[in-house]
Amino acid sequence: MEKIIFENDIKVFGIEVKTFPSGIDEAFKQLIDKTGDAAGAREYYGISYMNDKGRMIYKAVAEEKYDGEAKEHTYEESAIEKGTYYFEVLKDWRNNTQCIKDIFGEMLKDEHVDKTKPAVEWYKNNEEMLCMIKAR
Repeated sequence: MEKIIFENDIKVFGIEVKTFPSGIDEAFKQLIDKTGDAAGAREYYGISYMNDKGRMIYKAVAEEKYDGEAKEHTYEESAIEKGTYYFEVLKDWRNNTQCIKDIFGEMLKDEHVDKTKPAVEWYKNNEEMLCMIKAR
């Protein structure tokens, strides 16, 4: 695993995918249509975690380009916490989405990751995605 450091929280907005995993693609399409920015022109992330009932929560989110943008689009606001993250690169992610669960599963076995923090997918562009988990 490699490391990346975020010096500041990343303000994001988006929607919870109620029909996970089948609704992920549609949620991102909705965000892209609303913002008008494709991947590469804006940062997009997937944030996932288990709730207290053991259900997977997945949120499709976009980085806020200016203060108040989330409210303007009437989306839920949140943030990706600053700090050090471990990551694995997934190339050609569109054709390898079945690998994402396994990558995070392997990462969670490492004692250096904080298992209490959400898993983050950073869609760098249409080919490359980073699977990230915050360091302890």
